[in-house]
Amino acid sequence: MAIEDTNTSPESYPMVAGDGPQSYAKNSTFQKGFVEATKGMVAASIVEKLDLRSMGIDTSRTLQIADLGCSVGPNTFIAVQNMIDAVEQNYQAENQNPSTLEFQVLFNDHSNNDFNTLFKNLPPNRRYYAAGVPGSFHGRLFPKSSLHIVHVSSALHWLSKVPIEVTDSNSSAWNKGNVYCTGFVEEVDKAYAAQFNSDMESFLDARAQELVPGGLMLILIATLPDGIPLSKTIVGKHYDFLGSCLYELAKMGLLSEEKVDSFNFPVFFPFVGEFEKLIRRNGNFSIERMDMFTHPLIHKAQSAEYWVPLFRASFEGLFLKHFGEQVVDQIFNHYSKKLEQNISFALNGITHEEIELFIVLKRN
Repeated sequence: MAIEDTNTSPESYPMVAGDGPQSYAKNSTFQKGFVEATKGMVAASIVEKLDLRSMGIDTSRTLQIADLGCSVGPNTFIAVQNMIDAVEQNYQAENQNPSTLEFQVLFNDHSNNDFNTLFKNLPPNRRYYAAGVPGSFHGRLFPKSSLHIVHVSSALHWLSKVPIEVTDSNSSAWNKGNVYCTGFVEEVDKAYAAQFNSDMESFLDARAQELVPGGLMLILIATLPDGIPLSKTIVGKHYDFLGSCLYELAKMGLLSEEKVDSFNFPVFFPFVGEFEKLIRRNGNFSIERMDMFTHPLIHKAQSAEYWVPLFRASFEGLFLKHFGEQVVDQIFNHYSKKLEQNISFALNGITHEEIELFIVLKRN
């Protein structure tokens, strides 16, 4: 039987592989902060909102969890264990023995993700069976009605592709002079928002088919206060500063200015209200919980020593593909030196924080 065509051609830029000093595994404490900050919310949501009996878990005693955009660990292992602990607590509250449950955890990311490092670092005493599922979460990944819980953290802001209009010099949405969606150019903003909306619709439709009725989806995503552009936030200021470093390197003749003009981060941070509207418009899920919180590290780690390895671990693959391997070290060395000398200037003008959003959806 043929696998259903998802009609997506996603771009893929894997996190830095392995467990060396520049790896994502060693430089993802910011993403870990999402998981740790929401541990109690995850537990309460699963205990209160996951009806194990209606899904037949009381008879089958097998529960399937998918973590989408898992990367290489260790954050995914923490998130998975938090969910399993909560399910066992839920089951025990029903006067059932949680030791009779079996868990299948499905770790998903793009096919060029470093699954070898992921599997090598699986917790030795885990209470679940593990499998890797390669592919883009913007399309179908699993059989229909096969999942009970889906988790996605620090991943939904990645687009399936950069909107083609922003790299076209003949388009009114050409994003010359910027490397991301600042929120100040209407045509660019519309192009990015349209791509995000399309990606989210595909994402929600796919999960609606894969989750059993009553199954939960737990989403952790950075969003923006309604009406506030990304460039007025800490993350936006870092994108601005990194972009300025690229143009400096172009002026030095180390990068092609044409290459810099055509470079854009394939990321988009939606407004809180717009994100909620997207979910409600899709119609396949009910919103069971929506909490806003401040990232615990957003004010504690404002140094070049912290931010540069974080950005490199997350975006090196993007720079490699666009600029070529021979200049990536130069890019990040220049960025590091400039940020260390100008950290106060780089963050000057910030008026707002991103809004970290924890949202729980139930499949109708």
